[in-house]
Amino acid sequence: MTFKSDSCTNTRIEDCYIVSGDDCVAVKSGWDEYGIAFGMPTKHLSIRRLTCISPYSAAIALGSEMSGGIEDVRAEDITAINTESAVRIKTGVGRGGYVKAIYVKGMSLHTMKWVFRITGNYGSHPDNHYDPNALPVIQNINYRDIVADNVSIAARMEGISNDPFTGICISNATIGLAAKAKKVPWICTDIKGMTSGVTPRPCDLLPDQGPEKLSACDFPTERLPIDMVELQKCSSSMNYM
Repeated sequence: MTFKSDSCTNTRIEDCYIVSGDDCVAVKSGWDEYGIAFGMPTKHLSIRRLTCISPYSAAIALGSEMSGGIEDVRAEDITAINTESAVRIKTGVGRGGYVKAIYVKGMSLHTMKWVFRITGNYGSHPDNHYDPNALPVIQNINYRDIVADNVSIAARMEGISNDPFTGICISNATIGLAAKAKKVPWICTDIKGMTSGVTPRPCDLLPDQGPEKLSACDFPTERLPIDMVELQKCSSSMNYM
């Protein structure tokens, strides 16, 4: 089973246990020129207290159909077990759109291939009418307070040549590598950002700012409108004659 949020505003996903052969939560907003023309982003999405098992995909995936934009996604208290990656951003040339203001806090991860995964070469298209000059904007991506064990590769984060993904921030993350982990734990190209308190040592494109920056990566304190919606509860009884 996969939860899908496509061009949605003010959505809340919480207290879910998901076993999936695909991404546990898929966040989208339209595909290539059609998503650009429709122009309806997914925004103000809250994901809390999620437990995910997905051996072949991500706990939370943003894209690859993100041409209408994805912004202000907040994920916290996430547990992933035997899952290919934690939060994955997928996009490519021709998508246009943006993924920005993504906030992740408090992840407990057990047995996975990648913790941090950003893909800038996700190349599938619905047809041949997409604009090859439509480059996506990926910026202000925040991860903090993460513990992971039995991980093959800490990160594979690949932007697009001449279109780097910027504002990537990772703080207070401890990644325990598997016994047969890859020799190079971080793979980074065409990205810009910073880290603080991250083990193992990140790639040079994400320089460590020191322990005084442990809380540097943003997580908003103001509540989303959807967080203030209270579900009504009701009860009923049946009298049998």
